[in-house]
Amino acid sequence: MLFDWDESKREKTLRDRGIDFIDAALVWDDPGRQERTDHRQNYGEVRIQTIGRVSFGILLVVYTERVNENGQDVVRIISARMANKKERQEYESHTFHLRRIV
Repeated sequence: MLFDWDESKREKTLRDRGIDFIDAALVWDDPGRQERTDHRQNYGEVRIQTIGRVSFGILLVVYTERVNENGQDVVRIISARMANKKERQEYESHTFHLRRIV
């Protein structure tokens, strides 16, 4: 799986939240990872929230799917943060994907 991101956004997230997009990509290694579409606003693209466990906790990652110049599918990470209490509970109870966010 190929990952991509805006480097300045990665640096800002690392500085502000202590989360590196390199670590955020490890969420895809979690077999219990769950996701849902982000309907909060029209972003001009489909954005997906995914939640999963990494070595230091449970992360919420927002991403979109794109195709690069070589025709390969790419996961473009938009944001990453530690999951909040409600999100962690949804992850643990396997209900994260059921709540529609608008």
